[in-house]
Amino acid sequence: MPVNAPTRDEALTLLKEFNHTSSLVKHALAVEGVMRYMARKRGEDEEKWGIIGLVHDLDYERYPEQHCQKTEEILTERGWPEDYIHAIMSHGWGLVTDIKPEDEMEKVLYAIDELTGLIVATALVRPSKSVLDMKVKSLKKKWKDKSFAAGVNREVIQNGAQMLGVELDDLFSDTIAAMREVAEAIDLQGAA
Repeated sequence: MPVNAPTRDEALTLLKEFNHTSSLVKHALAVEGVMRYMARKRGEDEEKWGIIGLVHDLDYERYPEQHCQKTEEILTERGWPEDYIHAIMSHGWGLVTDIKPEDEMEKVLYAIDELTGLIVATALVRPSKSVLDMKVKSLKKKWKDKSFAAGVNREVIQNGAQMLGVELDDLFSDTIAAMREVAEAIDLQGAA
């Protein structure tokens, strides 16, 4: 039986079926936005990259102890393409899976997943409460403060940048720029 690629609407419906926490949905939208931006920048399939970013943490709210494993099960049961499932599984490499990010899309997802969390935390302590006026310099300052957003795995971000062959500053800059595009959807556009 041929496997059809899911649409964004199908992916969003599935995300909301398994996730009701606002912060998790906003995280999914942030990662989707960054994945779309990075795909455009690289001339890749923006829709595919975005959908993978949108559902990458599909199982996290309901099954945090089985993170990635339950997503694989859910997506397999629903007939999702194997390459989508592999990409999603690879973002948990070294943490909850042994599936290493191999292609560019997988490496980007691995690198930016945790980084979006650090950017959100940084934006929320800014006077503007916005990503729109955030500079790489501000993010680097928070990056160096290990007690700030201590749950963000900086080693994963560093490893992801190395896998991609990019400097941290460039990864920070691109991820901030991407999150600006979805600032309203993730409530980081600041006070009106």
